[in-house]
Amino acid sequence: MPDPKPQPLFEILTPAGPVANPAAAERLLETLIEAAEADGWRATLDAAWPALAPVAGASPYLAGLMRRRPAHLRRLLETNPTSGLIRILADTDALDAEPDDVRAPLRVLKADLHLLTALADLGGVWDLDQVTGALSSFADAACRAALRAVAAEQRARGRLISPPDDARGPVPGLFGLAMGKHGANELNYSSDIDISLFFEPRLMGLAMREGEEMQDFANRVGKGIATLLTERTADGYVFRVDLRLRPDPSSTPPVVAGPMALAYYESVGQNWERAAFIKARPVLGDQRAAARFVKALRPFVWRRSLDYAAVLDIQAIKRQIHVHKTGEGLQAAGANLKLGRGGIREIEFYAQTQQLILGGRDPELRRQRTIEALNALADADHISTAVAEEMSAAYVELRGLEHRVQMLDDEQTHRLPEDAQARAAVAALAGWTDLAAFDAHVEALLVRVNTRYGELFEGGEELDSSYGSLVFTGVENDPETLETLRRMGFSEAPSVADTIRSWHHGRIPATRTERGRELFTRLAPRLLEALARSGAPDDAFRRFAVFFSGLAAGVQVQALFLNQPRLFEMVLGVMAFAPRLARTLGRQPAALDGVLDARFLADLSDETGLTEQIQREAGETEDFEGAMNAVRRLHREQMFRIGIHALTGRAGPEAAGRAYAALADAAMRTLSPAALAETERLGGAFPGAVAVVALGKAGSREMTAGSDLDLMTLYDAPPETVSEIKGWTADVFYARFTQRLIAALSAHTAEGGLYEVDMRLRPTGSKGPVSVRLSTFDDYYAGEAETWEFMVLTRARVVWASDPVFGDRVSAAIEAALRRPRPGVDIAADVRKMRALMDRERRPHGFWDLKLSPGGQVDAEFAAQYRQLQAAVEGEPLTLSTLEALHDDPVLAEAWRVQQRLAHLLAAAFEGRVDPEAEPGVFQLRLAEAAGAQDFEALKTELTELRARARKAFERAVPAGREEARDGDERGPRSIS
Repeated sequence: MPDPKPQPLFEILTPAGPVANPAAAERLLETLIEAAEADGWRATLDAAWPALAPVAGASPYLAGLMRRRPAHLRRLLETNPTSGLIRILADTDALDAEPDDVRAPLRVLKADLHLLTALADLGGVWDLDQVTGALSSFADAACRAALRAVAAEQRARGRLISPPDDARGPVPGLFGLAMGKHGANELNYSSDIDISLFFEPRLMGLAMREGEEMQDFANRVGKGIATLLTERTADGYVFRVDLRLRPDPSSTPPVVAGPMALAYYESVGQNWERAAFIKARPVLGDQRAAARFVKALRPFVWRRSLDYAAVLDIQAIKRQIHVHKTGEGLQAAGANLKLGRGGIREIEFYAQTQQLILGGRDPELRRQRTIEALNALADADHISTAVAEEMSAAYVELRGLEHRVQMLDDEQTHRLPEDAQARAAVAALAGWTDLAAFDAHVEALLVRVNTRYGELFEGGEELDSSYGSLVFTGVENDPETLETLRRMGFSEAPSVADTIRSWHHGRIPATRTERGRELFTRLAPRLLEALARSGAPDDAFRRFAVFFSGLAAGVQVQALFLNQPRLFEMVLGVMAFAPRLARTLGRQPAALDGVLDARFLADLSDETGLTEQIQREAGETEDFEGAMNAVRRLHREQMFRIGIHALTGRAGPEAAGRAYAALADAAMRTLSPAALAETERLGGAFPGAVAVVALGKAGSREMTAGSDLDLMTLYDAPPETVSEIKGWTADVFYARFTQRLIAALSAHTAEGGLYEVDMRLRPTGSKGPVSVRLSTFDDYYAGEAETWEFMVLTRARVVWASDPVFGDRVSAAIEAALRRPRPGVDIAADVRKMRALMDRERRPHGFWDLKLSPGGQVDAEFAAQYRQLQAAVEGEPLTLSTLEALHDDPVLAEAWRVQQRLAHLLAAAFEGRVDPEAEPGVFQLRLAEAAGAQDFEALKTELTELRARARKAFERAVPAGREEARDGDERGPRSIS
């Protein structure tokens, strides 16, 4: 880096501007005088101080560097700045040891580099190119040193067997590309560095010891580099490292295999990624492998021909940045100099968008650096020389201001401070004494840039897709559109295009009106992009097509999706891997009406008014059947809502379970009085009382989307009483009531069904009366009931009673039955024998039987019920919740919780049994995420281990009994499972 001024730095520094904080400068001077007099460089300090004082008065960070290391300051001041930079880079390149030995030296060298760069910048010695070049060159050297250190560590551990001086690099086959400003040698003063790490499997495999897993090794190296540079120690840090500019960072490892990356870019690479690679350059590792990779990427970055839709696509990059990442105003206070309107990003994209459109045919436009790109565009007459000069000057000034903002505290910020005093410090470093004049100058600068930026694509249509051309006009499929759809992951691109085009042509009710077609023109690219992101675009599109085609009118729904993109993405994501909910929408699109409710995205725990709403709408109907249909409509909407929350992770298993139970309660509390009124209409009034008791998961409020309702009804009535019209006795009257309630809850009407209802858990089971007198219940549990029936009773609760006083009596009877001593009964032995019987006679249906598998939910639930029976006899508090009952057994609690999470997803997504092994990868990943596993394979491994521990925990929790327990009757194993 040539320097026209060979003198030492202290002789050529000039003051940046006024001293913003004289007191701070004076305190630093006192410290430096003491050090300078002790070491004999007072004359140097005196000569440099006029330029150092503004720095010390404005930047606590730079003042701290000078205060902590005065000897380093002296060395920098008394050395020519170019020579100083060469020394820092050479010392960095000389570091060749394991991470523990290079960590501190790297950070000291970074501090020297930062202080030198700041002084040379603020002192008017270096221009912007020299400043960013120095920062970028040190970043290069630091990355190389980090790779050498991590490779040395891996070599010492025997994982890496290639020699340290291998010509292909410290790890043959592994390389990193500098992206963004680092790649263009335009690095910010306090910027992070964007590195994309890749490897050639064949080469790296030869460099590793036999048996080493390649991806794990690559990840270890990549994370080691990032950690070494990023972690903060007493000496500071080197660079924050961002590895997210690799392909699809949310689902790919930190270091990506080159062939996989190339396949990704060739298939689904987006235009913003093309823009990112304009600035990419090899920076560390195997340079030959990096060169091959960059060459292979060239057709992706620089396309020779672009249709109009692809141009619109590139314009979408501009709009994405402009709409989603800019500030609101053009005020200096708080202005984002990088991402805000009129900021650096607008200048960069002014150049890059044109480079992408034009650079495929003109290699002269493929410049990495922003100013060089602007000049090349002007030389080729794509923009005027005046515009190029105006934008270049603005770029230099904005970058200078950005550096001064970052120099205050070494923060990765791009905002001018809102605080006037802090902003005055920036102004001082930029040479301004008048803050108002500085603010006015900055605002005018931002306006100029924003005006030029707005001119670039003025009047462009917003029909964009980041995947490429999406044109559905005419009578034939557009070839580029078919390629775009294939890149999106659609296996039947022509069929998708035919369907979309037919919708554009108004062949379904949703697009039959002009307004509907206008909305769909805007919705279509968003629809297809969201489907591509779902991970299962074919399934999701097929299910969306059934739903969309079934809409009676589509204006309201399309407007909703356009105005609430997060909701739209949520619904489409569900359609990709949740056929249960997709089928609901396909059969009954009105289920989406609930989305219009302000409560749709509200927390599931906030169910205020749900029961009242259901009861009100059912009460407004004319008859029993009308009430059944009203409940089904609202139930369908709420089931859809809860399913969406569960599948997208907005609600955990406990919250979803309570929400499903609250919905079931609302249905029962609405239909129970309706069923009683219908029974009285048919048979006459009856002077008794009845209660509906929920059992099983409905009783414990741990339901899933697939749960049925385990119920029993208990009644009481005066002896010899009969109904007014038909003369029914109590047993007949309440049996008729129960039958109507079962029909109300389970029958399919024009509005669909609600629940499967199981009454077999009542006393005497399916052989006894369908509704049981309370006194019979008391007698049964006092003398006949077996242990498994008491286990069932631990989850019993009254949901509705025709008379609240009677409801309280039933609750008291349930608790009394549980607390009644049972001398001579070995509860633990009964529980264990029941579990053993289920193990023999009800084998799990494969690995994904979360309920019956050894270590599955039944083990946890049996242990919880056993503890509740113990607590009941001992007079301790009772709980319906499995988790609360297992509060002191973390293994069983975790096993139940994890499998309940998975059960919620499976039940919300599918009806009946399902094998997740055959489902889309996106759903498998969602299962893994729900269980806290890294991926689907890890989920299976971790679930296997958890179940093994849970089975052992069950055996500890329910100790082996001393006596043989009684066999359960025919109801036992079937019912409590």
